Amino acid sequence: MLDGRRATTGWWLATYFRKRCPAVTVDETRMVTTCDGVTTAGAAFGHVGLAPAIVRMTSPALADPVARYLVVDERPSRAAYTISAALARSDPVLAAFERWARLHLDQPISIAEGARAVEVGERTLHRAVRRTLGTSPVGFVQDLRAERAAHLLRSTDLPLDAITRKVGYEHADTLRILLRERTGGETAGALRRH
Repeated sequence: MLDGRRATTGWWLATYFRKRCPAVTVDETRMVTTCDGVTTAGAAFGHVGLAPAIVRMTSPALADPVARYLVVDERPSRAAYTISAALARSDPVLAAFERWARLHLDQPISIAEGARAVEVGERTLHRAVRRTLGTSPVGFVQDLRAERAAHLLRSTDLPLDAITRKVGYEHADTLRILLRERTGGETAGALRRH
């Protein structure tokens, strides 16, 4: 039923979904996905995101009051909840690359150098990351940087400029953009307040 369509699932199941259903384009970054009239939702409580999405498809005006009555906020992205590193551990090449990347987060990271460090070719590393995480090695490193920056924002009083350097960037604006992309729109200030 989903062959040739885009679908979503729980982020922790995406790797297995891709292996079992290679004809389906898995987008685990979305809470709810509709493609060719088929709507899918991911996460343990995916139905909580699915119900308001179906109401919104039928009546956008009705969706907001329904969401308020149900005390449900619609988050189109699950980026703030996905833990790419947890998925990476299912593949030995990715697990080794993750360890290497975490040791070098405060530096410019060369994917070629990372591949050499884990004793694989660049293409092998790219395939392993794409197969397991559905992204590129650069995207995975960005996930790790965003995760580390969010942790530092929540757990320290370090200024944003210091955190920016600790995760390998020169300019705080670059980190701000990355954090908004990876956390579903949260700002550095909002992460710090958490």
